[in-house]
Amino acid sequence: MLLSDATLQTAAAAIRTAEALIITAGAGMGVDSGLPDFRGNEGFWNAYPPYRQLGLSFIETANPAHFQRDPAFAWGFYGHRTNLYRRTVPNPGFNLLRTWSKRFQLNPFVVTSNVDGQFQKAGFAAEEILEVHGSIHHLQCLRPCCAAIWPNNEQIEIDEQRMRARHLPTCPHCHGVARPNILMFGDFSWLDARCRQQEERYQAFLRQQQGKRSVVIEIGAGTAIPTIRATSERLGRSLQTTVIRINLREAEISHPHISLPCGGLAALTALDALLNA
Repeated sequence: MLLSDATLQTAAAAIRTAEALIITAGAGMGVDSGLPDFRGNEGFWNAYPPYRQLGLSFIETANPAHFQRDPAFAWGFYGHRTNLYRRTVPNPGFNLLRTWSKRFQLNPFVVTSNVDGQFQKAGFAAEEILEVHGSIHHLQCLRPCCAAIWPNNEQIEIDEQRMRARHLPTCPHCHGVARPNILMFGDFSWLDARCRQQEERYQAFLRQQQGKRSVVIEIGAGTAIPTIRATSERLGRSLQTTVIRINLREAEISHPHISLPCGGLAALTALDALLNA
């Protein structure tokens, strides 16, 4: 989709004159890195054909009940995603965001619903990231037997025809089954201590930025699970904050905020050309 030159110029000016940068990112941020789009059942089933045959949607598959009933099945999905995210190279848009923060001397903070760890892999400091749904790169006890959260260093081999794990991660404390430290659908046993620590750092960052001109760059955050969009809009209620919403399908946002209806990498590349002019 063609972007308006005037709109791009307005967005570039907001970045150039900002004193603080907040990046809010949903699943669309990873699409340009080759990660699957789970938008709708068809998008999920195209990425994971075995679940089409089972008639399971993404919401039904990403359910902690499977760890209780059939952990090899549950880890088939999450083990496959673990391996995929480890292999994935962050797209150039991540580096553009880091470059802008350095060039314009902006203190960045990332708020993301993604559990893939791509921002950390792209070089963003762990202390500058809030993962609102947790991270696949950390584990916890399924029960849970205690409050421990530890790095996911497991090597999980997957039978991709049946999407079943040949190895089950276990809790080092009780030796029962471990699960990803991710907030799943209908989840009552997620341990949120790591996320709460990130939230505390985020709130401290916001306090430090009070009174400054801020720009929020929102990338690929949809309406199906609107956590990230709501975060951007809440930040945008400040008179000194401009939200730049980048979204291929759902870019609408009220004035004076900025709508860029295209993919994340395309928008960031176009903005970078203007910022370098």
